[in-house]
Amino acid sequence: MKVDTNFPRISVIIAVFNRQSTLQQCLDSIAQQVYKNVEIIVIDGGSTDNSIGILEKNDSFIDYWVSEPDRGVYSAWNKALRKASGDWICFLGADDYLWDANVLTKMVDQLCRVDKETSLVYGQVMLLTASGESLYPIGRAWPDINGQLQKMMCIPHPGAMHRKSFFDDNGFFDESYTISGDYELLLRGFSKGEAKIAFVLNLIIVGMRHGGLSSDPKNSLLAMWEIRRAQKKYFKGLPGRTWLL
Repeated sequence: MKVDTNFPRISVIIAVFNRQSTLQQCLDSIAQQVYKNVEIIVIDGGSTDNSIGILEKNDSFIDYWVSEPDRGVYSAWNKALRKASGDWICFLGADDYLWDANVLTKMVDQLCRVDKETSLVYGQVMLLTASGESLYPIGRAWPDINGQLQKMMCIPHPGAMHRKSFFDDNGFFDESYTISGDYELLLRGFSKGEAKIAFVLNLIIVGMRHGGLSSDPKNSLLAMWEIRRAQKKYFKGLPGRTWLL
């Protein structure tokens, strides 16, 4: 299909490490999109299962991929950002997938409507069981949660499109974070109050399996301390009630 370059290019960045059971579904969900002005970048952290075989099988469809040891998901995403050419960028784990074939078409319609000061546009994410069954959608409208970002991670990151200039203005992910680097980046970008955020109503962007790095119970304490570390970096005062609970 001919790509209409009059509409924005979307870079979909995927971090992978030993996810042979879900990686193909993730890639298929992008290949099936009606909207075709899409760039796919996959960074594999040196998988020892068949993830590399899956990437090789899909090589003609992927714009760029590499498999080599890295320092975690934020290291992988930073590598990909250096390769990305899209006007807007989203980040997926290999356990995630775009919800249906029209997701990017609907999202691009919204991206073309927002003003140039809007740096992030997000919808909802459907939380799934490890086996792929739907649990419930997460993500509330920005007018309802505006002001809560300094207290908690209230934006479902896999459902967010970042304007590329957001990274030009604010830098890449802080690789000293293991789990909450996406939260730190959003605080860094939006604590100054200059950039804007928009929410797309009634649009599920991504299916996200419960049980990934951030939702693993054994990582909960580390995640909470990383959240507090980011909060203290950009805001003064006590943590929010949600963090304390």
